Amino acid sequence: MAQKLTPFERRRQRVRTGLRAKGGGRARLSIHRSGRHIYAQIIDDAAGKTVASASTLEKDARAKSGANLDAAVAVGKAVAERAKAAGVTRVVFDRGGFLFHGRVKALADAAREGGLEF
Repeated sequence: MAQKLTPFERRRQRVRTGLRAKGGGRARLSIHRSGRHIYAQIIDDAAGKTVASASTLEKDARAKSGANLDAAVAVGKAVAERAKAAGVTRVVFDRGGFLFHGRVKALADAAREGGLEF
């Protein structure tokens, strides 16, 4: 018997299904937001590898809170910088099941400023 999905899991599946259809083979900028931290990684789905990642758990970001807009901006800039170093400039944004608002939007805007196109 299949297990019932939560509304968050259904949203996440719906978002990822749309990304696969529209992605066109581009890398995916996937984010996760918890109550205390925010994480971002660029994933090459064709190869099944993580190209670049950044989070508020890293040593340079630990001094300040990971649950505010400033931390999200720092993570967005860091992941964009690391992606450009790895040769990735065009991505598709995977917000998971999270609304495009607040910390998620701040991270996306900072990644765009850092040179990622999506």
